[in-house]
Amino acid sequence: MAKIKAFMGVRPAADKVKAVASPPYDVLNSAEARIMAKENPYSFLHIGKPEIDLPPEINQYDEAVYQKGRENLYKFIQNRVLIQDDKPCYYLYRLIMGKVDEIGLVAAASIEDYENDIIKKHEHTRADKEADRTKHADILNANSGPVFLTYRARQDMNDLVTELVKNDPLYDFVADDGIRHIVWKIDQEKIITQITAIFRKIDFLYVADGHHRSAAGTKVGQNRRAANPHHTGEEEYNYFLSVIFPHDQLYIMDYNRIVQDLNGLSNEEFLAKVEENFVVEKFCCADSFKPEELHTFGMYFSGNWYKLTAKSGTFPVNDPVKSLDVSILQENLLHPILGIGDPRKDERIDFVGGIRGLKELSKRVDAGEAVAFAMFPTSIEQLMAIADAGKIMPPKSTWFEPKLRSGVIVHLLD
Repeated sequence: MAKIKAFMGVRPAADKVKAVASPPYDVLNSAEARIMAKENPYSFLHIGKPEIDLPPEINQYDEAVYQKGRENLYKFIQNRVLIQDDKPCYYLYRLIMGKVDEIGLVAAASIEDYENDIIKKHEHTRADKEADRTKHADILNANSGPVFLTYRARQDMNDLVTELVKNDPLYDFVADDGIRHIVWKIDQEKIITQITAIFRKIDFLYVADGHHRSAAGTKVGQNRRAANPHHTGEEEYNYFLSVIFPHDQLYIMDYNRIVQDLNGLSNEEFLAKVEENFVVEKFCCADSFKPEELHTFGMYFSGNWYKLTAKSGTFPVNDPVKSLDVSILQENLLHPILGIGDPRKDERIDFVGGIRGLKELSKRVDAGEAVAFAMFPTSIEQLMAIADAGKIMPPKSTWFEPKLRSGVIVHLLD
């Protein structure tokens, strides 16, 4: 059963929340972050990507980078850009992007639940990225970015949230990308107890996005637990910052692929090989082809869009991983035809989130890359089924939108 707790959140002063709230650390590179934060001394990027306040040539994993992040965090607190609530709270975080409307619970999630697979994962982490986030959290003494968790929706929690959002919010702002962010604080002990009890009835939580942050939060807690002879299990380092959404509110977009070359094949040879495992239809007059059902793909190649449909018998329908569209494309086209053996490491392939649209795919192919593939989005049900089976999804299988902003709520580890 899921164990969560309220905590004394560190959060922006109300008049500075829009300036503080920043995109997650991993959706911007250092150069982009420098530009975004250049005229904004309050941006949380100064904490999440602190290399922007050091010379451009510095290695982003240099010790000075982590120390700069700590310096900036506590300067923000000292100058009351960030303030800390004086008692444990839960928070509600609402995201509105067009017709997408999601409300998650901001809570501290248990590292024991992570260790015991009450919090289920569906991706492998990379050692270098996990080490980076671990060091960042340890030196800051804080979880600066939330882990995006989900659970199978419950009516009792839905009903409670419906009542709570009738109250005045703590924050309500529209970010520069047009996404609206609304936050409520829950500090009534009776309601906190009620929420905690509801989650004790939930069998599992699932990492939707933030595998490196959840692994890092757990690692920091494990290290501090081992070093503390008076460890009780209730210390703040036993928990990491999370925002927990009901599964039926989440919006997953396509995560598309672009390959630089045809692996030595001519155009005619490539198309002939694709037709072995896919039904290929040319869309000569269409601006794009966006897949509208499972096992179909859009392909932009040599100035034209094509619809690819996986042929029957080319994938095992009952395997939750191998029947994913990203697996079908990898096993029947990217690997055997284009020679992309390990998409995590092969520099010939790139991944483009659906938020950028299909025009990004055609633009890049027209500019010189070889071929692009538009995917049908993986569903949250597929994600949960894979996690329940103890299996791992292929890389770059899901793209969640809208994104949670960093700096809206911070969790200190002591």
